Amino acid sequence: MASENSPLLAYRLLGEEGVAFPASGAGGPGGESARKLSTFLGVVVPTVLSMFSIVVFLRIGFVVGHAGLLQALAMLLVAYFILALTVLSVCAIATNGAVRGGGAYFMISRTLGPEVGGSIGLMFYLANVCGCAVSLLGLVESMLDVFGADATGSSGLRVLPQGYGWSLLYGTLLLGLVGGVCTLGAGLYARASFLTFLLVSGSLASVLVSFVAVGPRVIQLTPRPGPNGSSLPPQVGHFTGFNSSTLKANLGAGYAKDYTTGAMMTFASVFAVLFNGCTGIMAGANMSGELKDPSRAIPLGTIVAVAYTFFIYILLFFLSSFTCDRILLQEDYGFFRAISLWPPLVLIGIYATSISASMSSLIGASRILHALAQDDLFGMILAPAKVVSQGGNPWGAVLYSWGLVQLVLLVGKLNTLAAVVTVFYLVAYAAVDLSCLSLEWASAPNFRPTFSLFSWHTCLLGVASCLLMMFLISPGAAGGSLLLMGLLCGLLTARGGPSSWGYVSQALLFHQVRKYLLRLDVRKDHVKFWRPQLLLLVGNPRGALPLLRLANQLKKGGLYVLGHVTLGDLDCLPSDPVQPQYGAWLSLVDRAQVKAFVDLTLSPSVRQGAQHLLRISGLGGMKPNTLVLGFYDDAVPQDHFLTDPAFSEPANGTQEGGSPALSTLFPPPRAPGSPRALSPQDYVATVVDALKMNKNVVLARACGALPPERLSRGSGSTSQQHHVDVWPLNLLRPRGGPGYVDVCGLFLLQMATILGMVPAWHSARLRIFLCLGPQEAPGAAEERLRALLSQLRIRAEVQEVVWGDGAGSGQPEEEEEGDFVNSRRGDSEAEALACSANCLVRAQQGRGRGGPGGPEGGDGEEGPTTALTFLYLPRPPADPARYPHYLALLEILSRDLGPTLLIHGVTPVTCTDL
Repeated sequence: MASENSPLLAYRLLGEEGVAFPASGAGGPGGESARKLSTFLGVVVPTVLSMFSIVVFLRIGFVVGHAGLLQALAMLLVAYFILALTVLSVCAIATNGAVRGGGAYFMISRTLGPEVGGSIGLMFYLANVCGCAVSLLGLVESMLDVFGADATGSSGLRVLPQGYGWSLLYGTLLLGLVGGVCTLGAGLYARASFLTFLLVSGSLASVLVSFVAVGPRVIQLTPRPGPNGSSLPPQVGHFTGFNSSTLKANLGAGYAKDYTTGAMMTFASVFAVLFNGCTGIMAGANMSGELKDPSRAIPLGTIVAVAYTFFIYILLFFLSSFTCDRILLQEDYGFFRAISLWPPLVLIGIYATSISASMSSLIGASRILHALAQDDLFGMILAPAKVVSQGGNPWGAVLYSWGLVQLVLLVGKLNTLAAVVTVFYLVAYAAVDLSCLSLEWASAPNFRPTFSLFSWHTCLLGVASCLLMMFLISPGAAGGSLLLMGLLCGLLTARGGPSSWGYVSQALLFHQVRKYLLRLDVRKDHVKFWRPQLLLLVGNPRGALPLLRLANQLKKGGLYVLGHVTLGDLDCLPSDPVQPQYGAWLSLVDRAQVKAFVDLTLSPSVRQGAQHLLRISGLGGMKPNTLVLGFYDDAVPQDHFLTDPAFSEPANGTQEGGSPALSTLFPPPRAPGSPRALSPQDYVATVVDALKMNKNVVLARACGALPPERLSRGSGSTSQQHHVDVWPLNLLRPRGGPGYVDVCGLFLLQMATILGMVPAWHSARLRIFLCLGPQEAPGAAEERLRALLSQLRIRAEVQEVVWGDGAGSGQPEEEEEGDFVNSRRGDSEAEALACSANCLVRAQQGRGRGGPGGPEGGDGEEGPTTALTFLYLPRPPADPARYPHYLALLEILSRDLGPTLLIHGVTPVTCTDL
C-alpha cells in the first residue's frame, strides 16, 4: 500500500542559505518537475471547455424553445446553484492542505477513507472514460450531419460514408488524435486546450456579434418525416432581430415533441439535458498533480470558470429569446449556423468543444487511474497504470484509459451513456460535499481551510441536491450507481486498505462518543441494566488466547479491556517502552477477533500496575467492574500462536506489506522453572485490592482445555453435548447456610446465564448443584431454588448433592465465620476439606459420562461432558501471611476439574422487576 506523509513533512524548513524551498517529489507522479501548469491553463481553460461542451452550440435553442426564457433561467439558476455548492466544498478541501494527483479522488479518499474513496474514485474514472466516448460520438454525429453521405440538410457536403462501421472508424481516428495529445504530457494538452479555447471563444464571439449584426431573415427548416413515412410540409423559422414581441412570445413554456427523438418534452427532461452539459466543474481539479499550486489554483480557477460560463449561458438565453421565434428554436437546434455571419466558424466551435471535452475527460481519467494505481487499492489489475515517463507523465494510465474508451465506442449508445455519465459525476460531487460535511461536523482542529465561504448547511444541501438530481435525470442509472458503489465498498473493505490516510469517520466517532459518554451518568445506573465490564490482565498473550476469547464471550456487550503491565521505572528509562507496544496488542485484538480495548501501563510491580489499570481503565460510565485473572499454578504455559489457525504466519516472519509477524512481537511463553513476574503473595494481594475497590473477581484455570467449537464465533453446533456446571455455594464453608442466595452466588448464576446467551454455547446445558447438609431433608431447598430461578428467568437443571458428611462436622461453633480460609486451626484439615470438595465436584462431572457412578449404572456409553465449571471463590483471608495457604486451597479445590472459573461477586446483578 502507498505510504502517506504529513504535507508539512514534504517541505524543508530551511535550505543551506537559510531560504525555504520544497523537497523533491512532493507533488504528483513526477514530483515538482511535473507541476508546471498555471491556474488559467490548468484549471480555467479545461473547466470552461468541459462546462460548455457541445451544449452551448446545439442545445441553447432546445432549452429556450421548450422551456421559455423564464423557466430556462430558473433551470440555469438551479443547476448552477447545485454546482456552486459542490464548488464551495471543493474550495474548502483544496485549501485545507496539500492536494496531490487524483483531484476529486484524492480529496474523497483522504477524507472518507479508501473504501468509499476508492469506490467513488473508480466510478468517477469510469464517468470520465464514458464522457470521453460521449464527446467523440457527439462529434462524429455532428460531422456526419454536415459531411455525411446521408445528410439531410441543404448545406450538407455528403462526402463521408455512413454506417456503424464508418462511425466506429471515425471515432477511433479521433480517439487516436486525442490520445496522442494526452500521451505526450500535460504540457502539450494545455497548449492544445488553449488553442481550442481560442477557437471556441472566437466562435462564440462570432455568434454574439451575429445576433446584433444580422438583420431579420426567414430560415428554411429541414422537412420532418410524417407518421406514415411521408414528409410533413416544410416549415420556416424567423430571425426577427431584437423584437419585444418575440421576447414576449418566448417568455412562457411551450413544451412539444423533440424532433430528434419524437419524445414529448417536460420540465424534468429539458432540465436534465441542460444539467448534463454543465457537469464539468472537476476538470481542473483532475489536473491537481500538474498544477504549480493546486491549493490556490483549484478554488480560484474553478470559481472563475463557473462564473464565466454562467454569464455566457445567461447572455445566450436572453439573445435567443429576443431574436428567434419559437418555431426556429424548437425545430432547428443548430440555428447558430443559420444566423451566423460566417457559418463555418460555428462548425469550428462545435468541433473544438467536442475535441476539448474528450481531451479533458481522457487526461482527467488517466490522472484518476494513476492515483488509484499508486494507492494499490485494486491490486494487480491496475498495475500498468503506475508506469510514468521520466518527465512524470503517466502514459501507462493514458493508454489504459484509451483502451477502455475504445471499448465504449463499440457500444455507441450515445443517449444511454450520457445519462450514466452524468449520474456518475453527481455521485462524485455528492461525495465531495459529504467529505466537506464530515470534516465540518467532526470539528477537527486541523480542519481550517483558508477558503471560508461555506458551512455544513451548504455541504448538506449539496449532498441532497446531487442525490435528487441523480434520480431526476435517470432513476435506473441512479439506483445502479449506488448499488455499484456499495459492491465496490464491500470489495475494498474485504481487501483492506491503507490506515495512514486519516479517516474522518474516526473523527466523527470520537465526536459522537465523547458527547454520549458525557451523557452516560453513573448516578443513573440500575441493576436492571447491569452488564459485565471486564478487565483481563494478560502477561503473555501467547499462552492466554483461549481465556482471551472466553472473556470476550462473557462481556455481553459490555466493556472489555485487555490490560498488561510492563515492569520498569520511567525515571530510569530514556523513553516510555509502553507506547511502541500498542500496535502489537491492537493487531492481536484484530487477529483474535475479539471486541476489546487495550490498556498498557508501566509499573515497578505487577500488583501496582494492576491497581493503576483498575483505577484508570475506561472512561466515564464505561469502567471495568470485574477483574479477570489467569490462575496461578505450576502448569507449563502453552504457545497457542503455534496451533491457532488465526495466527498462522509465513515462515519468513513477515506479514503482507513487509510488517513483522505477530509472533515476533511477543516473547515466547515462560519456560518451566523460570522466575515469574508475580509472586503468589502479590497474586492474592491483587485479588484483595480488586475486592477493596468493589470489583468482582474471576480466576480462570485450564481454559486451554475448552472445546474449540465453544470458543468459535459460530453457532457451536456439535454432536458432542456439553454441560456448564455452577456451584453457587462456598465449598470451603460447609455450614454456611443457604449460600446460593447471597450476592456472590447470584453473580455466578448471572455469569453462567450470560455465557449461555452466546451462540457458541447455546447447545450447552446449564446445571446448578444445590448442596445439602447431612441432616437436611431433600426437596425443600430445591423447591426454593427453582422458584428463585423462575423469578430470574434462568433455565437450568437443578441437582441436589449431600455435602458436609464427615468433613469438618466436628468443627467448633465458635469458629470464625465457620470457614477454613481464615481458620487458625491446622492447614491439613483445611486442605482435606478442599480435597473433599474437589472430589465431590469431579464426581458430579463424571455422572454425565455414564460411568460406574452415573445413573446408567456403568453401561460404558459416552454421555455429555462438563465443558466449564463455575465455582464460588472464597474471600481471601484478612491476614496477608495466610495468602500462600489460601492460594494452595484454591489449587486443591480446582485441581483436575478441567476449564474452571472461580468467581467472587460483590455487586448485585440480578433483578426481578420490569
